[in-house]
Amino acid sequence: MTAPATGPAVDRDLPLDAHLHTDQSPDSDVPIDVYCAAAVERAIAELAITDHVDFDRAAPAYRFASFEVRERAVREAAERWAGRVAVRFGVEITYESRREAEIRDHLARHRYDYVIGSVHVMSYSPYTAATVARFVEGKSLSEIVRPYFDEVLGAIRSGLFDTIGHLDYVKRYLHPHRAPAEFAAAPELYEPLLRALVEGGVGLEMNTSGLRQSPGETYPPASVVGRFRELGGRAVTVGSDAHRAPSFAFGLAAGYRAVEAAGLEARISLGHPLIGRMPNSRAAGSL
Repeated sequence: MTAPATGPAVDRDLPLDAHLHTDQSPDSDVPIDVYCAAAVERAIAELAITDHVDFDRAAPAYRFASFEVRERAVREAAERWAGRVAVRFGVEITYESRREAEIRDHLARHRYDYVIGSVHVMSYSPYTAATVARFVEGKSLSEIVRPYFDEVLGAIRSGLFDTIGHLDYVKRYLHPHRAPAEFAAAPELYEPLLRALVEGGVGLEMNTSGLRQSPGETYPPASVVGRFRELGGRAVTVGSDAHRAPSFAFGLAAGYRAVEAAGLEARISLGHPLIGRMPNSRAAGSL
């Protein structure tokens, strides 16, 4: 597939896309070399391959690809593309509080360069297409987002992750029942999450996939990143969360600009010796 010729899909000359899915995720069809070639062509210096790992046995990414298969694919690509683009072996783990012990055990036994913890909408969630309209009826925004944000808070407090992915991804599933403007009008909803990130030294992701999805804005928006900075937050990554070739680095430049506008410097490398590792890296000494 070929990316569109104009717009944010052709962002270039950027340091890092910190969130990418390959054909080692059940919802992606992209061979890793496609991303690497695109990165070289568009002068994007570093990639984090963060394929899905789920622990709910009904989830598509449950045992979809083994650790060994995923690591081999990324490490071999890193060797093939050495000197042209840096390729890091990461993972995006779906956080579920009821699966925390299993997640903790997995991370104790397996080493990654970079670990994203994200809350996704699972089959039992109130935000599925079949249940969301009924769930939101008659509820305040605070009541609506509480199940999702409570899980995000659990992910932060678990201390398992370098970065929390797409902090307010629930916006995607609430469309068209609740608009992003309602979230913007209720910044207090984010406050416990941001304070926990700062207190735990956990990174915040500026995920640009929302720019190509129904919310039409990043997860989270720049205003939330600004508040993160005010509270003392420093570690921010920017990732496109691409699952298809045309989505590679989509909106990445806008994400970097938003982070800078919030008064922060986005993390420019997952392995740069002057930047240091993310606070909870599973792979100390591996970079």
